[in-house]
Amino acid sequence: MRSENFVAFFIVSGFFIGLIFSVIKFDAIEYILFYTLTITLFFYLLIHVILIFYLSQLDSDISFFNKKEFEDLSNLQISEIKEREEKITAMLKSIHGNEKVRRGV
Repeated sequence: MRSENFVAFFIVSGFFIGLIFSVIKFDAIEYILFYTLTITLFFYLLIHVILIFYLSQLDSDISFFNKKEFEDLSNLQISEIKEREEKITAMLKSIHGNEKVRRGV
């Protein structure tokens, strides 16, 4: 949905909320007009502040997937895992070899 639609919706909502509040609260037409316009202005400014923060977050969250960097990092981690497996295998072989020597096999 476009941001102009949000602004229009909040302006209309603010106008009717302000009008209802003013009619319930005040009897003089000056006060009704003043508070209706004030509440409408508040809603107008509020939606602009909300849209500013929303659009700034929307722009900052856009990032593209760097396939080359991901593949390089994955290959590096895979090679480190293989090295660790080889070390663990060598350690297990040496442990099992020492047990066989102790048993006299």
